[in-house]
Amino acid sequence: MKGLILVESPTKAKTLYRFLQGKYDIEASMGHVRDLPKGDLGVDTQNNFSPKYVIPKDKRKVVEKLKEIVKNFDKIILATDPDREGEAIAYHLYYLLKNEVKDSVNFERIVFHEITQNAIDEALQNPRQIDNHLVSAQTARRVLDRIVGYNLSPLLWRKIKRNLSGGRVQSVVVRLVVEREREIEKFKSETYCRINVFLSKDKKEKIEFALVEINNEKIEITSKLNLYDGEYKFTKTTLDAQKAKEVTDDLTSKKFEVMDVAQKETKRAPLPPFITSTLQQEAAKRFGFSSKKTMLIAQKLYEEGFITYHRTDSYNLSGQFISQARHFVEQAFGKNYLHDTPRTYQTKSKMAQEAHEAIRSTNTQSKEKEILGELGKDFAKLYDIIYKRVIATQMADAIFESTKIVVKAASPTGSDKIGTGEKIGNTYLFDKSGSVLKFDGFLRLTGIPKEENLVPVLKVSDLLNFHEARMIESKTNPPPRYSEANLIATLEENGIGRPSTYAPIISTIQDRHYVEKSPPAGGGKFTPTVIGTTVNDFLVKNFSSIDDIPFTAQMENKLDEIASGNNDWIPMIKDFYKPFELQLESAEKEEKTQIPVEKTGKTCPECGSEVVLRMGRFGKFYACSRFPDCKYKETFRQETNAICPKDGGKILVRKTRKGRTFYSCENYPKCKYAVWKLQDVGKEVKPPEKTDLKKKN
Repeated sequence: MKGLILVESPTKAKTLYRFLQGKYDIEASMGHVRDLPKGDLGVDTQNNFSPKYVIPKDKRKVVEKLKEIVKNFDKIILATDPDREGEAIAYHLYYLLKNEVKDSVNFERIVFHEITQNAIDEALQNPRQIDNHLVSAQTARRVLDRIVGYNLSPLLWRKIKRNLSGGRVQSVVVRLVVEREREIEKFKSETYCRINVFLSKDKKEKIEFALVEINNEKIEITSKLNLYDGEYKFTKTTLDAQKAKEVTDDLTSKKFEVMDVAQKETKRAPLPPFITSTLQQEAAKRFGFSSKKTMLIAQKLYEEGFITYHRTDSYNLSGQFISQARHFVEQAFGKNYLHDTPRTYQTKSKMAQEAHEAIRSTNTQSKEKEILGELGKDFAKLYDIIYKRVIATQMADAIFESTKIVVKAASPTGSDKIGTGEKIGNTYLFDKSGSVLKFDGFLRLTGIPKEENLVPVLKVSDLLNFHEARMIESKTNPPPRYSEANLIATLEENGIGRPSTYAPIISTIQDRHYVEKSPPAGGGKFTPTVIGTTVNDFLVKNFSSIDDIPFTAQMENKLDEIASGNNDWIPMIKDFYKPFELQLESAEKEEKTQIPVEKTGKTCPECGSEVVLRMGRFGKFYACSRFPDCKYKETFRQETNAICPKDGGKILVRKTRKGRTFYSCENYPKCKYAVWKLQDVGKEVKPPEKTDLKKKN
């Protein structure tokens, strides 16, 4: 009799069936089949925090179907994903199905990190038991998050407003955004100047040099700020506008001579293959993908057999793949493009499982065109950067020739020392750096930089002709707001959450309207909302030890220890719960917090009172400040500076039903002009589909 393989998704089942060609029956559980109940804590805090698992309503038919199916098989193979969630799904399937079969029926657990013939065959030949340590780690996270969320959310309802939520990790992420906004507000920007000169050799093309020293003293200084998430460095010069003008005037009488020409060969090595966090960051930077979108696309690519498992923090590559990749590079590009030895990378995460691999293509021949035809361009784009990144690891370094030219400006006669009146000949040093690509190496595959910073051919003692000194006024910039890529990098660096949790966390805090993300045209930066700031301040005041980076990182480390078998989950939860209970009791004594309203300066057309911005279920809206006495309200309009090319109306920022940003005329539905990108306004581009354009609110 054939065996039965159980997986999570129909797509994965379909791909497996293609490889196994009817040797096994394959069924999908459609994800988790047991979970904590909705509307109830579901954790027995008086009995070792025992979770009260139930079968969700929408999974009951699936479970009943599986109970009937397994009766027909002598061997059940659990082939869920190779991580804690996958291990937990395997365990819960075993728990629900073990009593439906004969005692002689075997349950086996197999894992594979790619859906290929070799990987599947090897997994089937090496079955194992369910890893109870991984299951315990997933249980601990689920119980811990339920305890925190189930207690914090009702508290926020009572102390601030209804429909709010708090979470162990999401609250710290909101805090990062709130703290950054306050750091930006506190930052005192300073004005400073830089000076560049334009020189030439034999009156040929002008060369731009930057001033770096005056009288042997460097003019650039670096300042540091201690931020909530670390250190922020910024640079400025010692030149104010008056000093800079004196210098530019003084330079007109100077002699410019080349003091040093330093040339050296530099090498650039390829980046390591992607792990979950770096893939999310790169997709956000290059394509503007949210972390949620990136993970959904990667999930599909994995289940279709195009890439390895996409939830990993290991840089490890299998020896077999490295060998295949090196053979491909030599055949496709030539032996000189092959790195001398097989290249490997050090995994940073202490808890990364080296049995896991980095995210890579399952084939050394690109499948981009095939994916483009079958799945679409977004899937092809993400696959392409995964493919090129991993193949490049086995390619030779790129070689550049770097050059730095130092020019001294001195006067043959004395002049006033700047700002003192003292007679002294001021000397200045300028420099210019550049590089030229000598051998493209791995850049042959990943892409060669569009522009090279070329430097002229000069030698020591060359005298240069002065053309112009240009003063450039600048201001010191505050710490930048988080983009999605920056936020993920910060979470990873500080040990907040784990790569597989970044996408749902970032999605949740936006869905809760705790933070807002500017449109791509605005850089996709996060800012806290009034509600987000209010909730954050309440939680920081009452739960400072929990709503903080060190605590959250410490809890993640403890969960990792449970996964590796070095800790038990029940004592860990106990240690957390006792002080948490006391903090809850103390917070209950707090007065109710009023959410500040955002003033608009507009007047209510119905009663003449001030119009304010309020936050509703679907986002911001305008309302009268006298609500509920005055019921006036109006849809919030986020305007841009663009004008509709059809009727001259203002172009507004809108959202599709799925949350994607687009830009359309304010006179919709009379004018249906719409584009995906603000820079495309007025261009001939394909508009968004009509079915997409219905606003969520």
